Order: sequence, then structure tokens, then C-alpha cells
Amino acid sequence: MKFVSIKRSLFLCLFLVSGFAFAQDPIDSETVTVVKPYSPSVREASKIKAVPGKADSVSTTKKAVKYTIFSVPVASTFTPVKGRATRVERVRPPKAYDNYATVGLGNYTNALAEFYSNVEVNRDHDFGVYLLHNSSQGGIDGVLLDDKFYNTSLNLNYGSKDRDYSWNTELGAQHQLFNWYGVSEAIPMTDTEILNTIDSKQNYYSVFAGGNIELYDSFFKTADLEIRQTGDAFGTSEQKVDLNSTLEFNIADELITTDVQANFVNGSMDRIYAENVENKYTFLNVGVTPSLLILRNNLTLNIGAAFFYGLDTENSDSNFYLYPKVTASYKLAGDYFTPYAGLEGGLKQNSYYNFVQQNPYVSPTAMVAPTDNMYNFYLGAKGKLTNTISYNFRGGYNAEDVKPLFVRNAYDPSIMEGYAYGNSFGVVYDNVKTLSFFANLSADVSDNFRLGITGEFFDYDTDREQEAWNLPNYNAELTADYQITEKWYTGANLFLVGEREAMAIVDNRPVDGGIDREPITLDSYFDANAHVGYRFNDQLSVFVKGSNLFNNDYQRWSDFQVQGLQVLGGVTYKFDYN
Repeated sequence: MKFVSIKRSLFLCLFLVSGFAFAQDPIDSETVTVVKPYSPSVREASKIKAVPGKADSVSTTKKAVKYTIFSVPVASTFTPVKGRATRVERVRPPKAYDNYATVGLGNYTNALAEFYSNVEVNRDHDFGVYLLHNSSQGGIDGVLLDDKFYNTSLNLNYGSKDRDYSWNTELGAQHQLFNWYGVSEAIPMTDTEILNTIDSKQNYYSVFAGGNIELYDSFFKTADLEIRQTGDAFGTSEQKVDLNSTLEFNIADELITTDVQANFVNGSMDRIYAENVENKYTFLNVGVTPSLLILRNNLTLNIGAAFFYGLDTENSDSNFYLYPKVTASYKLAGDYFTPYAGLEGGLKQNSYYNFVQQNPYVSPTAMVAPTDNMYNFYLGAKGKLTNTISYNFRGGYNAEDVKPLFVRNAYDPSIMEGYAYGNSFGVVYDNVKTLSFFANLSADVSDNFRLGITGEFFDYDTDREQEAWNLPNYNAELTADYQITEKWYTGANLFLVGEREAMAIVDNRPVDGGIDREPITLDSYFDANAHVGYRFNDQLSVFVKGSNLFNNDYQRWSDFQVQGLQVLGGVTYKFDYN
């Protein structure tokens, strides 16, 4: 009931208020309808000037400022000089001459003569002459037989150079005289009358002709040919022909090189040392070696193989050979460190002429055969330690079948020749494997001083022979050249050769009635050579050469003593014909 009463009271109040409102509206009233509420903006506001007016009381007048310094005079002795460019002093290069002649004479009646001349026939053609003579009348202490020798060679050449090619031809002759003077004191020949019956002299004769050609813009790059005839005072006759050529093909920006070679040798000797039968030999070897050259940044890789066909006509035998031809090098630190490696092989044709140049005391009964170099593996590094010092280190392993070795011939006076008294050398063949290490240092100490040091070590393994006869187990060499002044110059060459296994002639007559051979070890030896010279001018100079300066009495070959201290003086003259 109370709730209804409150509700009624509320209703009554609302009614009274409404009635009061209507009672206040005037007669002429107007209704205003608001469509949008008012929203004031900044641009409708009244703007106030941002620059206030300035009062006269703060205005000032800018005053002029004058700067002065306190100057005190200072005494000076400096006098400026007009600058000028520095001039490089030019050194006049020595004039090059096309011809020279050298003559020299020394103890042991050693004589030296050398002559070279080059004549320009016309703009593209040249003719050259080269003559060399070296001789000695001997006189080695303790030698029982004559030990004089001489070596004379003459070479004529004619060549031409053109824009697209060049060629050269040669014609030459050589005459060598040596004596088999290495007679052992163990043989019964101390009687002068017996010694006088021995003719220990040997003469070698050789003539050759050949030529080469080089094409600059052709796949056929080079070719060279040499034909040589060799003979001696004992009826030996040998003909040797060597032909080599190179072809180059550029395929897909890769260079493919092919070397083609052919070697022919034919010879005959009066006898084999132990038997009185003719010693004849004829060999023909033909080889082709293709290879691919790959250049990639610092890598140089040459991949190839050598194919050879060898024919022995005297024994009606032929063989095919295959050899690796792979070399690689990589510049790890520019010119300062370049490791390299290789695996190579080949068929090498030996000859009587080559044997004589290695050992002039070989007998005219030597057996000749080619050497099968199955493989030669090497690994090394080369580069520069500084800008003036370069190095090269290498280790290798070489396998050779039918390798020639010089071994002393037995004493056999029944042969009735001057080489049959244990004083000559024959050739035996064996399969030899060689482990080697090589080191070289070269230094340009200054513009006037150059120095080089080389050393090698060898270890041999043979199949049939007891030793690798007459091969040293190490050798070392030092060379130096020094330009003392503009006029004076000097140089030296020092070399050390290690021990060698050889054969000695031994008198066993009290035991078994014969004179036999027994293995011995030849001592290592050291030899020092030097020269000094003086240039009067660009054309004339004099020199003095010294050999075996320490007067060492060593044996290069068993019982073949060398000359002692040798001194030779001479003069050199350079000239032009015009």
C-alpha cells in the first residue's frame, strides 16, 4: 500500500512541473534547430603579432675594430734557391761486338784458343763460325804412359729470321785425342822396354750436319734434325740421326702439344772386349708424346703420355713402351713459394759418341743399347726467400732399366791393343733405381756480386751388378762472380764429389796366378778453380785462370790421376769488321 502511494505522489509532481514549463513560453516564440555542433578551429582565432616592437633604449652603434701585432725583426741566413729537377745519371752500356778471339797458355803446356765470328750477310741472314781448341802436353807425376790430350771442334752455321718463321743450319767437325794412361802399378809393366811397346793413344773423329726451323703462326711449331758420323783410330764407325718436332693445337681455349721424335743409330766395332767378334748394333726408336696444358689462375698442369716403338734390328726384337708425362705446379705465395711435382719417363738412345763425351777412356769395344727410363717421380718447391735470393729443393725417385755403367776392363795383354792393360773402361747395363735429393740457392748479393750453391745426394739400388759403378753418392758446387771495379772482375768455382765404387787391378799371381779386378772405393775429392781479369777497354782484356788450386792428387777414374795445380793466362779481344 505504501509503494502505491509513493508512485502516485511522483506522478503528481511530474505533472505540475510540465504545466509550469508550458506556462512560460511567450506568444511570438521561434524554434531553432541545431544541425551540426560547433567545433572551433585555430584559423578562426585572432592572431597576435610575433615580432614585438623594439625600444630605442636597447639600440647600439657597431664600433670599428683595428688589429695590430708586435713585430720584432729576426736575423736569417737562408737564401732561397730556384728548384730544378733531379737528373738520373746514365751509365753507358758496354758495346756489344759480334766477334771475339781468346788465346791462353799455362803450365803442363796447356793451351786454349777460342774464336767466334758472326757476319750479317743481309738484314735477315747471318753466318757464324765457332772454333774451340783445348790441349795439354801432359806431365802428371807418377804416370807410366803418355797423358797428353787435345780437343778441337769447328762449327759453321747459317741462319735467317723472318716475320713468320726462322731457320738455322749447322755443319761441324771435332777431333779429340786422349791416352789410356791409367795403368795400375800392380801389373808387371814397370820395365821401360815393355811400356814403350804400348801405344796408349786414341783418336776420335766426328762430323755432323743439321738444322732447325721455327714457325710463329702455325700449328707446326718447331723441328730440328742432326746427323752425326763418329769414328776412331780402331775402325769404329757410328751413324746417328736425331729428329724432333713439336705440334701445337688450341682446342676450346686449351693448348694441346704433341712432340714427335725419331732416333736412329747404327754402328760397328772391330771386336767385343772379351771376344774377337765384330760388335754391331742398329736401333730405331720412334715416339709420340701428346700433352694437355691447363692454366687456371696460379695452377699449371701438364697432362700427357709418351708412346714409343723400339726396334733392335741386329737381334730382330721390337717393343712398345708407354710412359707417363705429368707435371704440375701451383703458386701458393706468388713468386715466393711454388710447390711442383712430376711423373715422367722416356726411352733414351745411347751411342758411342755420348759415351766418349762422358768418359774419354772408354775402349772401342763398348756395347750400345737404349735405356728404358720407366718413370721418374719428383716433388719439390721453388721460389724466392727475398727479392735477391731464390731457392729450389727437390726429392725424387728414378727407375731405369738397361742403364749404362762404366766399369774398368780386365787386364788382358793377349788382345795386343793399347787399351787392354786394365787401363780402359767398358760399359755394362743394369736396372738401377735412384733415390735423390737436390737443393739450390742463388743470390744476387749486389749488382756486382752473384753467388750460387748446389748440392745433390744419391742412393742407388742395382739388380745384377754389385755396385752402381763410378756414380758418386753426392756432389756439391759453389759458383761466385764479382765485378770488383769497372775494370777488374773475378770469379770462383768450387766443387766436391763424393765417394764412388769402382774396380781396381790387383796382382793375385802369388795366389791364383792371375791379375784380377777387385772392388774399391774411390775417395771423395775437392777441386777449387778461380779466375781474375782486367778490362783495358770494351775490346781488350786479360785474364788468369787457376785450376785445382789446392793441388789435390785425386782420381776422377780409377788410376787416372788428374793434373795438379794449373795456372793459365790469356787475352781476349772483341771486334767488329766495320
